Amino acid sequence: MSKWSPMHESYAKRWPRFGRDQSGQSLVEFALSAMLICTAVFGMVDFSRVLYVDEVIVNLAGEGSSLASRGTPLASTASAVQTAATPPLDFAGHGRVIVSSIYNNNNVLTLTGQSALGGLTATSRIGSTVNGVVRLPVNATPQVGQTVFVTEVFYSYHAITPFGSMLNIPSQLYDVAYY
Repeated sequence: MSKWSPMHESYAKRWPRFGRDQSGQSLVEFALSAMLICTAVFGMVDFSRVLYVDEVIVNLAGEGSSLASRGTPLASTASAVQTAATPPLDFAGHGRVIVSSIYNNNNVLTLTGQSALGGLTATSRIGSTVNGVVRLPVNATPQVGQTVFVTEVFYSYHAITPFGSMLNIPSQLYDVAYY
């Protein structure tokens, strides 16, 4: 008795080359598919990281301004924000926190104090000269005789995959909160 049944013999006669020359094509298809999948996965990893880091600095800015508005000294507030950032972010090397107090003296906004911590070189976007005039958005301007506390958080983001640079993610992330 033969190893092949009549059904197998007719199958082999109809498609004699089926399965023989497919390995090269499959290898090329796999290589192209794997490259596209890896690009997508690595891009998602870096994009997810930048969203996470941005959310962390948004929360840090809000917490810093909230803390300063409750009477905590500006230097202590900056230190607390930097400490709170330590587990997920490296503020000593890649971040900067600037906490400022601005007083409205007869509709002249004056910087009354400022404290900054972190290893990143960054300048406050609202102003950096104590007793100097500052720039604030209209909706953040305090009423005459009141003070607003501003926390600015800068962070230098570095992609961890080679595909992260293709996403055009800004290298320096920034957020500000006014209380």
